[in-house]
Amino acid sequence: MADKDLNALFLDTLKDIYYAEKQIYKALPKMAKAANSDELRSAFEKHHGETEGQIGRLEQIFELLEKPARGKKCDAIEGILDEGTEIMDEYKGEPALDAGLLAAAQAVEHYEIFRYGTLKSWATKLGMNEAVNLLDQTLAEEKKTDDALTKLAETAVNAEAA
Repeated sequence: MADKDLNALFLDTLKDIYYAEKQIYKALPKMAKAANSDELRSAFEKHHGETEGQIGRLEQIFELLEKPARGKKCDAIEGILDEGTEIMDEYKGEPALDAGLLAAAQAVEHYEIFRYGTLKSWATKLGMNEAVNLLDQTLAEEKKTDDALTKLAETAVNAEAA
């Protein structure tokens, strides 16, 4: 049996975020459809396109590692996305729907930021320079998306929910 070293942990975590991104990719169109705000819908649609690129970068990292691109079930993202589904069901047609959708989206972003930050740190430690660059691109996108969602919440969505 292989040692459970940082390389193994990196690969396991890579599989985790790969699974998560695939689930997020499926959830974003549903969230966009449910949103009342055109701005929020547009943000979800934009991130859907970005997520496709992020999945592609993860697949590049799997190639660098000479490993198949396979996900590993991520209970954390399942729970976060389930909360988003609950919000869509419980607040459908209500003024607070968009605020709830936005909060659920930010929970996803924060999970992704923490995962990508960890993977980047480990890739740096392991001397995986190409992986570091790919992870850094995605991390920057996730932070930018989170900032855009915060601005949208503070300038429009939360006030409309109140």
